[in-house]
Amino acid sequence: MASPSAQTSLSGLALRLVREGLLTEDTAEAIQLKASQKNRSFFTQLKSSKKIDSESLARTASQEFGLPLVDIAAVELDGAPVSLVQDKLIERHQVLPLYKRGTKLFVAITDPANTHALDEIKFHTGLGVEPILVNEKKLVAAIESVLEANDTSFADLEKDEGLEDIDISSEDDDSGKGDADVEQIDTPIVRFVNKVLLDAIKKGASDIHMEPYERKFRVRFRVDGVLHEVAAPPINLSGRIAARVKILSRLDIAERRVPQDGRMKLHLSKNRTIDFRVSSLPTLYGEKIVIRLLDAGSTTLGVEGLGFEDEQREIYLEAISRPYGMILVTGPTGSGKTVTLYTALSMLNSPERNVSTVEDPVEINLMGVNQVNINEKANLTFSGALRAFLRQDPDIIMVGEIRDLETADIAIKASQTGHLVLSTLHTNDAPSTLTRLLNMGVAPFNVASTVHLIIAQRLVRKLCDHCKQPIDIPEKALLDAGFTEEQIPELKLFSPVGCDMCTEGYKGRSGIFQVMPLSEAMGALIMRGCTEHDIEEMAKSEGTLDLRHAGLRKVADGKTSLEEVERVTNL
Repeated sequence: MASPSAQTSLSGLALRLVREGLLTEDTAEAIQLKASQKNRSFFTQLKSSKKIDSESLARTASQEFGLPLVDIAAVELDGAPVSLVQDKLIERHQVLPLYKRGTKLFVAITDPANTHALDEIKFHTGLGVEPILVNEKKLVAAIESVLEANDTSFADLEKDEGLEDIDISSEDDDSGKGDADVEQIDTPIVRFVNKVLLDAIKKGASDIHMEPYERKFRVRFRVDGVLHEVAAPPINLSGRIAARVKILSRLDIAERRVPQDGRMKLHLSKNRTIDFRVSSLPTLYGEKIVIRLLDAGSTTLGVEGLGFEDEQREIYLEAISRPYGMILVTGPTGSGKTVTLYTALSMLNSPERNVSTVEDPVEINLMGVNQVNINEKANLTFSGALRAFLRQDPDIIMVGEIRDLETADIAIKASQTGHLVLSTLHTNDAPSTLTRLLNMGVAPFNVASTVHLIIAQRLVRKLCDHCKQPIDIPEKALLDAGFTEEQIPELKLFSPVGCDMCTEGYKGRSGIFQVMPLSEAMGALIMRGCTEHDIEEMAKSEGTLDLRHAGLRKVADGKTSLEEVERVTNL
């Protein structure tokens, strides 16, 4: 093994390479001199001279600098946090983020002396940077693979001209958050986000979910109440896609530690604008983005399209024709309560009536109706808006949701003083709505005297008329589901198949309803003190159809499947 002379000027890595016999002293001194003349590090000059193979260089540098040496070819890069570092930095410095632990980012690098690269990454990410030495040839191959995956993931978007020119604007244009970062979002990301928004509109989705996981990033649409995965972009793009959505909705893209809420608009034409509500949530592997589509133009307000049975429709129409009292619609989020209430408002809306609504937020725009969004920050609450309405000579009031006793009391007083009040609660069925009001603290007399009608509802997916097929179901299963022996011989049931015209055999949704008017007998029962079971039994004796049996009627009519009704009613 060669040894350097006592008078050598070599040190550090150069000296170690000579001592280990990987370079001669003369060669090492020549490389060191040339590096000095070109203002380069010895390591960089040595790589360009090709005097030593990359594997030996990486191993020796690891020993000299005391840094770990990793075989990057054995590292799973699908889950690597590549999105934390811009592509241009990766290419310029030939570095690659491998994994993140707390506030430290571990970066693959070949030149341990390249402190400038590490400092620049630290500045852009705000994280501590720990270098890991890797073989240069393997690192180059890994970087090419990662960057190529980014490009090919969006290659099909190049065919969609004008995607980056879609007119999307914030609802709050004066906040200014994120303006300085708009240029950092590259065109493929802009195209991808715009395409997701347009596809969601075309498919009739109500929500878009963008979800980062350890090794996967997926995009899902909620269509007809059910989530479907529609795309799986590379995980390293999740941060940039989230940043693009946050810029559009005027959220703070530098804040990734707390949830944020924003809004934006997409202008499809002069007469049609889609509103989006945006919610960001910090999760274990990045920010989850959920976008709710509020397309007022796609909502058809007609009592025939709601899905009422004939007798239910008559009760509904009679109740909304009353000049005062309270009508309550109940069901989980996304069960169609707003459409049911707005159908009533559209029928009652006329120049002779003053109609006002307070909601969180307004989802359907209706000309002639005074609509108010609640604003907790400005202390504009449901109860506060209700008090204001009563000073503005209202005829009909719609409250988006009764959440507390204060709102319930004001709404009931309004209904007792000559106003028709419509509202919603989150309960499972109609009988439990009455007990919910009583448990809130509303006096039984007020409940019995003001509430005229309670509607519980769910939405079931309708079978596609183009592909549905008849199905034979065992008699015992039909009896267990709720059909009677007399009904079974007449039944002709259908099941979903799936075709180009639908989504997994279903297309569109229809409501199933429990329409429970409050009779005098039921009012007397409430005044005496009763349980939810007592109310349910009286409703049945008065002929009120529960949700399960309302759903079974639609199954018998061939409009939906038995499995869909069982999924929704969950009995």
